[in-house]
Amino acid sequence: MKNEYAFLTKSASPGPEPRRNNVIRHYAVQMEYVIIAVLIAAAAVVAVVVFGRSVVTGMIAAGDGASLQHTEAATDLEMRRNDRDSDAQKAKSYHDSMHK
Repeated sequence: MKNEYAFLTKSASPGPEPRRNNVIRHYAVQMEYVIIAVLIAAAAVVAVVVFGRSVVTGMIAAGDGASLQHTEAATDLEMRRNDRDSDAQKAKSYHDSMHK
């Protein structure tokens, strides 16, 4: 039975082993693509976390405004802004307590 991974060993071929170097380079390039894909996915998750709440707030206010519920839209928008401000204050207090 022939070993299909024999080209990865040093004893597979005498000489400079060009095929082994090409295989290793090929896997290194694949690993670079994996790392790039993971970084892009992480950036997408961070973007959704950071901008998700403000986008939802804008969409809700736009929906209420388009349905001619202007006072409800203004009230809802102000409530969400206050929530965001209180969350920022909590985050600041946590930050300050951890960095004393």
